Amino acid sequence: MKNVFFKILFAAILFIFSFEVYSQKRMKIPPYLKKGDTVALVCTARKFSPEEAQPAIDLLQSWGLQVKLGKTIGLDSCQLGGTDTERAADLQEMLDDDNIKAIWCARGGYGTVRIIDSLDFTKFKKHPKWIMGFSDVTVLHSHLNTLGIASLHSIMPFTVPKAPEEVKETLRKALFGENIEYKVPAKGYEIQGKAKGQLVGGNLSILYSLLGSKSSLNTKGKILFIEDLDEYLYHIDRMMQNLKRNGYFENLKGLIVGSMTDMHDNEIPFGQNEVGIIMEIAKKYHFPVCFYFPAGHQKDNRTLILGKEVQFEVNSEEVVLEFLK
Repeated sequence: MKNVFFKILFAAILFIFSFEVYSQKRMKIPPYLKKGDTVALVCTARKFSPEEAQPAIDLLQSWGLQVKLGKTIGLDSCQLGGTDTERAADLQEMLDDDNIKAIWCARGGYGTVRIIDSLDFTKFKKHPKWIMGFSDVTVLHSHLNTLGIASLHSIMPFTVPKAPEEVKETLRKALFGENIEYKVPAKGYEIQGKAKGQLVGGNLSILYSLLGSKSSLNTKGKILFIEDLDEYLYHIDRMMQNLKRNGYFENLKGLIVGSMTDMHDNEIPFGQNEVGIIMEIAKKYHFPVCFYFPAGHQKDNRTLILGKEVQFEVNSEEVVLEFLK
């Protein structure tokens, strides 16, 4: 009887270990760029004109890259850069074109969720390329993570004119495969600790909206990044509570909170700011947490390689995020 017990126990341990290995499967890292490669600009969400695209074109060309404008650049359908059919077709063409080595989403806002289910990633999964952007582009980042493909949470052509040179440089380094490590001063209200794991995440509102869909993230054993813009504090609480109810923070290894820009309160105050709301949930777990990391809806929006293994450390003096080889 004792032998049977130990056999069952061993089988259970082996299953748990195998599941953990499977859940942490190695991500596909798209090939890094080299001079002469072509980057496509497309609209997956709000409209964007060729004139607005010029600063981004100039930037890419200064790095020795070529640029192809998608058919959606300049289209106008309500606030979107073309109809759903046009935006899906444009992105699909760039996903499948072997001459395109990276795709830069022109602008966020809203609209990517309207086309995600129309896309065929069959060829892309065999020959992945970098997809770049933030905000509404979190729909793509999250979906790509479920497919096991890394992507770049970065500035977009719309934000290039106001982006500091050092922020643009973080995108160049990420695209060309150079080492990236960020060290920023601690704010004094973090949860200290060290963690190693795959970096995932993006815009909090988008992650919340994807719950229950096939694009929703698996955060088990990973380090989660969140940021947001123009939200009421009670809604930040609602979203965090629902992420918790969906198991987002169970077995999470770390939480990086980026910019929480232009938060609003009601006439009857909520009673907590964004730090208090997030900390109320995070302190119930055992992982390091930092706030106002330089990424998100602000000028200092540094590039994050989502899907890449990182070393994350929070101490009394600084926050360190290192992307591992």
